[in-house]
Parts: sequence; structure tokens; C-alpha cells
Amino acid sequence: MLLAPSLACFSRRAPEPPGPTYVERGIASWYGHPFHGRRTASGERYDMDRMTAAHKTLPFGSRVEVENLDNGRRVQVVINDRGPFVRGRIIDLSRKAAREIEMIGPGTARVEIRWVAGPEPLPAAEAYLVQAAAFREEHRARELAGRLEAAGEEAKIDSEGSWHRVVLGPFRNRDDARRAMDRLRALGVDAWIRAAG
Repeated sequence: MLLAPSLACFSRRAPEPPGPTYVERGIASWYGHPFHGRRTASGERYDMDRMTAAHKTLPFGSRVEVENLDNGRRVQVVINDRGPFVRGRIIDLSRKAAREIEMIGPGTARVEIRWVAGPEPLPAAEAYLVQAAAFREEHRARELAGRLEAAGEEAKIDSEGSWHRVVLGPFRNRDDARRAMDRLRALGVDAWIRAAG
């Protein structure tokens, strides 16, 4: 069966939490309007007044410390979005986080990122979705959803703004969501669980 290899190219793989030895250096930027209030790649709504950030690969819910190497100021942020999409940049900070390390004016800064903690478990009382991937191109989301349906999964596309997310659910308990996530991972899709709504 050739389904798993064909699905792998559509997944948005993120590494396992890298642990306390993880350090990354590069250029940070920040984003505010017009993204405020829009859904992020993780499904949360972006709030530029919270301590959050976008990273290309770190798992959603990861907490990292970002140090501005030009002034020594540090801030801790939670990864809840994907980006930056500008070549040479490694993290996009929320406006609040950028203000804390004094990079609002310059717009970018040389930073060092250090691992703090892994994703926190979701509250048991919430309903859950299993997210397979998030695309900016709607046709790619539809193609992945079609392949999942061909494998027997009830995939849906949740579109808002420029993001098109392929999801399963909602599930009323975490065990059901985890089983669905495991099925997708067996097909080569690095899915994850998030709160519905």
C-alpha cells in the first residue's frame, strides 16, 4: 500500500521536544496588525498582547527563552504559530514579547533561543481536535483531506484567513483523540491534539 509515503510530503513534521540542551541563534522579527485576532497554525487566535511566538518546527505549546543578543534582555514565549516566512529569520515574536526585549523600533534583532519546557497537556474538560496539517494553499489541504478520507478517516477542512487546517473530530475525550492521532501518524502524518473551539 503506497498511502503512507504519499502522505508524508503533505505533513508538517515537528521534532520531539529537543530538551534542555537546545540552543538556536539567528534573527528574530515580530508581528502584530493585521494578524491580531486571526487563527494561528495551532488553531489558537493570535493575541499580540500575549507572550507567544511563531517558529518553523518547535512543537506547539513549547516554552522557550529568547535573548536579545544586542542588549541582553530576555523573555519567555509559548510557540503557537508557524513562521517566520522570511528567509534568514528563525522566530516571529508577538508584539508584547518584542517590546519586552526592545526590538519594536528596529523590527529585528539577533537572538538566542533556549528550551524551557515542553507542551503542557490540555485540560481534560475540553473537547479535542486532531490536526493533521495547516496549509496556506487550500488545494493542498483538500488533497490531504481526500487522502485521509480514502484511508477511512473523516477529515474536515477548517479555513480561516490564509490558513486551511485539516482536522479530525471533535472528540469528547483525550483517549479517542489520541487514538485518532496515532492512526494518522501510522499513515505518515505527524498530527497533534489541540483544544476544539
